[in-house]
Order: sequence, then C-alpha cells, then structure tokens
Amino acid sequence: MTEFINSYFNTLDEQFYQLQQPKSSVAPQLIKYNKSLAEQLGIDSETSEQTLTDWFSGNEIIPGGKPIALAYAGHQFGNFVPQLGDGRAVLLGDVLAADGKRYDIQLKGSGQTPFSRAGDGRSALGPVIREYILSEAMFHLGVPTTRALAAVTTGEQVYREYPTPGGVFTRVSRGHVRIGSFEYFAARQQPEQLKQLADYCIERFYPDVKDNANPYLSFFESVAYNILSLVAQWQGLGFIHGVMNTDNMSIVGETIDYGPCAFMDSYTADKVFSSIDTQGRYAYNQQANIALWNLSILASCLVPVVAEHSDQALEELQSLMNSLAGYHQQQWLKVFRSKLGLFNEEPEDHLLIEQFLIGLETEQKDFSLAFRALNTSRTDAHNERLERQEQSVEQAIQLMNDSNPYLIPRNHQVEEAIEKANKGDFGHFNYLMSAYLEPFKENSEFEQLTQAPLAFEEVKQTFCGT
Repeated sequence: MTEFINSYFNTLDEQFYQLQQPKSSVAPQLIKYNKSLAEQLGIDSETSEQTLTDWFSGNEIIPGGKPIALAYAGHQFGNFVPQLGDGRAVLLGDVLAADGKRYDIQLKGSGQTPFSRAGDGRSALGPVIREYILSEAMFHLGVPTTRALAAVTTGEQVYREYPTPGGVFTRVSRGHVRIGSFEYFAARQQPEQLKQLADYCIERFYPDVKDNANPYLSFFESVAYNILSLVAQWQGLGFIHGVMNTDNMSIVGETIDYGPCAFMDSYTADKVFSSIDTQGRYAYNQQANIALWNLSILASCLVPVVAEHSDQALEELQSLMNSLAGYHQQQWLKVFRSKLGLFNEEPEDHLLIEQFLIGLETEQKDFSLAFRALNTSRTDAHNERLERQEQSVEQAIQLMNDSNPYLIPRNHQVEEAIEKANKGDFGHFNYLMSAYLEPFKENSEFEQLTQAPLAFEEVKQTFCGT
C-alpha cells in the first residue's frame, strides 16, 4: 500500500485521540471486498485473501498504521454531551490515493475503546451489511459519502435484543473530523487545540483557503457550503439521514454514519424512520434547518480562531450564517430543476417544484418512481415550462434520466439482504451490490428492485444498530 501513515497521530497532540489496538476476531471471514476502491487506494492486487481478512478484522495492522480512537463531543438530539468519541471504531491511518488525496481507513465494530461508555465496541453483522450497501449505493448515485472497503464476519455472536452474528466494517473517508471534534475542545476552553485542529483540516481538506485573508473564516464557509450542498442532494433522492447529531456531521461534507437512515418510498414531507427520533427533529423536511443549526454550533466553536477579538469574530461569522439559508435554497433549486429537466432558471420554479411535491404527498405517490416517470408522463404545467427553454424535450428527458435514479436502495430490499446474511446467505447482498453500480441505467435484470414495497414489506422504522 502506498504511503500508509496516520496523519492524525503524526500531526495532532495526544488529546485528540487514544491509542487503541483492535480486538482480535475469533474466526474471521472476508465476505465482501471492494476491489475497485482498493485499486484506487493503492492496495496491491496480489495481497492474499488471508492477509486482507486479517487486516479488515483487526487481527493484524496494515503496515504503517497506528490504530487510534478519535475524541469528540456532540449535540445529540439538541443535548450537548461533552465526551463521545469513537466507541466502536479504530482509525488505522490514511493512504495517499491515485487522485492525490489522502483517505482514512477505519475499522468499525472492532471492540471496545476508551470512549465506549460501557458498550462492547462490537458490531452486529446487520449494520455492517447495511452500511456497505448504502454507502456504496450513495457513491454511485453521485453523492459525497464515506465508502465501503470490506465486510468481515467475526465468527462470534454479539448480544443486542437477541444473539446475532458479529461483523467488522472497513470504512474509507476523506477524513473523520466532525463538528463534534471542534466542540470537544471548545467545551474545554482550549483555543490552542481548536487552532491546531482547524490548521490540520485546512492543510489536509481545504488547502485552497490557506492564503485567504482570513483562512479560518474561509474554512467555515467552505465547510458550510459542502454540508448544505450535501443536504440538498439528500433531499433530491428522498434520503433521510435520521441522526444528524453534530458528531455525525463530517467537516469534509460527506454522508457519514449510516445508522437509522432510509430512502423514502411514498412521499411525506415530514417523514421520519429512526426509532429514536420520537419528536421528528431529523425528519426529511427538517434536514436543512438542522444542518444550519449544526453549522451555528461550529461557528460558535471557531470564534477564538477567526479573530483576536470575539466581537469581531462573531460579527463576521454571523454575517456568513445569515447567507447560508439562501445558499441552501439555491442548491435545492438546482437539484430539483435537474430532476424536472430544467436547464434555465425562472423565478416561479420553486412553486412548480413545491406543487409537484404537494401532489405526491396528497396522492401518496412513490418519490423515486414519480420523478423517474417524468420521462414519459408530465403535467401540462411541466410541459409548458419545458417549452420555455432552448433545449429540446429530448435533452430535458436525458437530464431527468440522469437526475432521477432508476434504482435506490429500498429499505425492504436492504432488510432482506440483512436477514439472509444473518443466516449465512450473502446472495441478495451481492445481487444488490451489482445492481447499485449503475443506479441511473435501466436494466431489466434489476427491474424488481425498482418496485415500491407491498404493504407487508414496508419498513416503517429503522434502528441505529449499535
């Protein structure tokens, strides 16, 4: 593997992490390995399956790795928790990939860490299967996301509501710094550590802002734009993250932590799936507001580094915050204009989009199927709008087909893959992974996966799985 190090360990003080060896697995088996991603990361194609199994189960450390559990805090459902951290994850290190960027490689479910808070640090196989499917599907849908490198069974049972096979998931990310990482040091009134963390993030993730007049303010702006653009892309797919706590919000603007997330079937604006979101805080139509709320928390953390005087820092950060709702609206319109086949902009477009969504909710239409059907069936108002642009109807249909997926990872299909995997059958899991490689392409082989669930198949609640 090319240049595998741990830049967190090499760059940041020991307050940012705890050294932690993964716990060994009794009888690990490699059930899925992402060869195309491995190739991009520079993992030798000649690496034996036994070596890969040992690496991705935690039984051996990749040469050059330095396993650590990262420290962070976070607002969970609006309540501040001063210490969270990686309770069941170990960051092995990061690798310089073919695109010239560094990517973290992390094990999830590899045992207790100092941040486990009485948990066992293990993962059931179900959440491993779920995150593998959803993160890779999201990547192929064109949305920034963490990636899946490997899935391993441990040969052990873990105990949740009932005994279930254990697993370890290997996650790849541009970086694992979260909004909660900044909260950890802000709560402890440690401005030097805040600056150190901000400098690390700028150097690694946002080097283009280094020479700006105020790089820390530019850093916040870049993070905000990435997160708000990401949320608009989620909304365009009917995706509900389900647990947008600040410790689950990535500084690099990737979708991270696929816990109780779900893609909507029938459209409901305030749809909630997560079993723990009893108040609807993270409902589909609240995600933009929550992203803004989370960004306000990050802004408050950055006050000591943005300017020497807090009044000046607050004024500059508040000025930026005031513009962010408008930025998200622009991104939302951009996403939904594409879904409707619109190349140009008209002031009333938001009304056309909102009317379409209201119609979906009133008639309880399937979100993905309804948008995909626009290539053959449109309202008069939509057709009139298409005629007021230079591009042809054929070009508009192509834009719609490129923006409205033929396939999404439907909840009942994911659940079927998990249920079968728990019994040792990975056939449906592999079938889904083949299907989601080209989610915008119509393929009769996968036509059954486009269908909305029957009443008895519908998944009404999703769970964290931790």
